[in-house]
Amino acid sequence: MAAASQGSRSSRPQRPDPQGRPPQDGYGVYTYPNSFFRYEGEWKGGKTHGRGKLLFKDGSYYEGQFADGEIMGRGCRHWAASGNTYSGQFVFGEPQGHGVMEYKAGGRYEGELCHGMREGHGRLVDQDGRVYCGSFHNNKRHGRGHMAFPNGDEYDGDWVRDQRQGHGVLRCADGSTYEGQWHSGVRSGLGSMAHCSGLVYRGMWINGHPVGRAARTVILGPEVMDVARGASFTVRVQLLQDNGAVATRTAGVFAPFGCCECSWPAFV
Repeated sequence: MAAASQGSRSSRPQRPDPQGRPPQDGYGVYTYPNSFFRYEGEWKGGKTHGRGKLLFKDGSYYEGQFADGEIMGRGCRHWAASGNTYSGQFVFGEPQGHGVMEYKAGGRYEGELCHGMREGHGRLVDQDGRVYCGSFHNNKRHGRGHMAFPNGDEYDGDWVRDQRQGHGVLRCADGSTYEGQWHSGVRSGLGSMAHCSGLVYRGMWINGHPVGRAARTVILGPEVMDVARGASFTVRVQLLQDNGAVATRTAGVFAPFGCCECSWPAFV
């Protein structure tokens, strides 16, 4: 961008600043009285108008369109303090409309903004590699959206202020699935969990745990099994609560009836 500005400066005559006043029309360079701002670009009626570059003393800059003395239209803004860079639409000096924000700490946002904050629909890749595509409000994930996690898990559902809240579906990389209510980012309310082992729980959840959760598991059947190498065998797993009772609650149902059957091939 700096190269483009230098090329423009060399190809157009620079008008001197008479008595320290800004140029009136055409192309010119002007350093503001406070010396913090320096502008080089097009002018109209003594105001920045057209294409230009505004440089800040701290190393920040804006390059793009100006209208009637204001940053207005499409351009690129770089903040030296944060290291972030935004390219897109501006209204009265603020990112507003559609654009792309690149974060120095890692991550990237592409979508709609209002007064410099994420607002509307967009796609955010954060520094941890999580990818969110959906609605934003006041710079936070808010509304309907889809999140893909680096470990392969995916969530599709409602969000409130950056937290999973409302109704949503979590599909885990191991094949397990939860569909139901969420609150403050955890399973809370009525929901159904189908575990990859074949265990299914339908009922109430509190702080991420089923109300009728099992405290321990017991393998039913003989202690020793004679199985041929490569042949399949089946075991029954019973889920027990702390008091030894089978974990079958009216608030929730472990299917089938507190037990599950699983089959594996014998390798030894």
